[in-house]
Parts: sequence; structure tokens; C-alpha cells
Amino acid sequence: MQPGQRYGFSLVNAGQSSYKQAWHGYHAVASYDQRTWFRVPSRFEEGALNFDIEPQHAQIWFAYFEPYSRERHEQLIADAQRLAGAELLATGRSIEGRAIELLRISRNPQASRKIWLIAQQHPGEHMAEWFMDGLIERLQQTDDAELSALLEQADLYIVPNMNPDGAYRGHLRTNHAGRDLNRAWQSASETDSPEVYFVQQQMRAVGVDLFLDIHGDEEIPHVFVAGCEGNPGYSMRLQSLEEQFKRLLIEQGAEFQTAFGYPRDEPGQANTTLACNAVGLEFDCLAFTIEMPFKDHDDRPNPHTGWSGERSKGLGKDVLSVLAAMVGQLRE
Repeated sequence: MQPGQRYGFSLVNAGQSSYKQAWHGYHAVASYDQRTWFRVPSRFEEGALNFDIEPQHAQIWFAYFEPYSRERHEQLIADAQRLAGAELLATGRSIEGRAIELLRISRNPQASRKIWLIAQQHPGEHMAEWFMDGLIERLQQTDDAELSALLEQADLYIVPNMNPDGAYRGHLRTNHAGRDLNRAWQSASETDSPEVYFVQQQMRAVGVDLFLDIHGDEEIPHVFVAGCEGNPGYSMRLQSLEEQFKRLLIEQGAEFQTAFGYPRDEPGQANTTLACNAVGLEFDCLAFTIEMPFKDHDDRPNPHTGWSGERSKGLGKDVLSVLAAMVGQLRE
């Protein structure tokens, strides 16, 4: 490309995509070095996503959202072990043989609570692993009183990337077999959803007291959570824990809100093939899906970056503060 010359781009079949309504209010992401990303003002018109740019350099990359590369993932796993004191507890394998690392952070042999966090069941939702990046970055701190209190009572079980095949192949939602892993939690098999099968076996071996499944949403320009209110056996205890989690996250000053999100399930009408509902039901525990936007968090808009990797990292760090405040109340 010639710096100083204006170029126009059009994704002519954007209106034929799975989430065709999501393009309204969306702005493409671009970078000159694949490290610093910015938004390019975009327009969704007559089924096409259009944007123009006058590049500052000869080479530019465009993305749906700021990518999280496999190389960075491998560095994250190394940093978790070397700098955050994580143990590589177990390694599952995807259909194509890629590693699914389960990290455990345990600093007190007497800790009784088991807190699980998984990310990128939907491989195109890169904000989910950026969230994990921030979480593990904070866990490297040695003088963090909140972390000390949390890890005195709980072990953390972390799966930063549930779907490495899908990420490698550029899938938005499925693994190599075409399975949506977040619809496989009642039928996981070693054949077509070994990623979920592996994590379920590990959960059943150690137990779960709190579960967070980290995602991104294409349409809703807000950070929000989805809970287990539709599960059979949903109780006042779980409702109270859900409300406390949301209140504490807001009080923490996190980029989060409760006015916008998915419709609440009616009692007994939950889709228990979803990870959040399946784990919450099986272990009678607080379980949430955390959703971050592909667009922006409109409560605190940033037109230059929109929602970004850095903001996702910040949310991961804030969630640790909430876990520290709640860890002693997860079980009666």
C-alpha cells in the first residue's frame, strides 16, 4: 500500500454471515505492527461492511477483533508456570492433537475451594484469552493482599484456550469436527468434542465451587454475565451469590454493567448443554458466562480502540478481586 493514499474496502457478503445484525455499530480493527490495534470507522450498508483508510505505513493488517496468537498463548503458558507459580496439572488433546493446558495455581495445601475458569470455547472470541492474559499477569504479583487472601482459601484451575484447532483454522465458533463446544456439555465424547470431555473429567476428579466461562458477544456493545437461573434446582443461595458477584464487580470499578444482556431463562428452562448451566447444575455452584463485546463497552466508549485486548485484561484482573471477596461464601 502507498502511505498517504486513501483505500476503500468492502466485505460484500457481510450480510450473509451468522450474525448479520452484529455489523450495525461495528468498526473494523487494524494494526501496522500486529501489536497496537485501532478501530477504523466502518459502515454497514446494503449487506456490506465498508471502510476507508489512508494508511501511515506500507503494510497494514485488519481483523474482526484484536487477535491472540498461538505464539502468545505458548508464552502465556510459560509465564504462568515461571512467573505466577502455576503447575501444568494436565494436558488434554484436541482432535488434531494440539495441547489443551490445564493450569493449577495452589499456594496453600489446606485450601478447600476449587475455582475454575475456562476461555475460548468459541475460538474466534479472542477477547476471552486476553482476559486470561490479564488474570495470569496479576497472579504474578507477590505483594497483592487480595490474591493472598484468595489463594489462602482456594486453588485456581485455568484453561486459557479450550479450542486450539478452531483458533488455528480461523473458525468463529466450532472445533475441527464442526462442534460448538459450548453446546457439548451433555454429550461430550473423545471423538468429536475431546476438549470438553477432558475438562469434564478433570472437574469430576477435583470438584468445582465456582465456574466462569469467558466469551465474547458479536451483537451487544456491553460487558455482561449470564447465569443459571433457568437450571432445575436453582436456589436462593445461588441467586444471592450471583447478585453479590455482579454488585462487587461494579463496586470494583470494572467495565461491567447489568442493564443489558441476554434474556433471563424461565425456571427449569435452561439449556443445560451450555457449559455454565451444565457445570452449575452438576456441582450446585455459582457459575457464570462472562461476555465481552466485539464492538465497544458503550458505558465507557473508546472510539479509538473499542473493546480491546487491554480492556479484556483489565476485566480479568478485576474479576480476581471479586473472587477474593467471595471465596469464603461459596458454600454454606
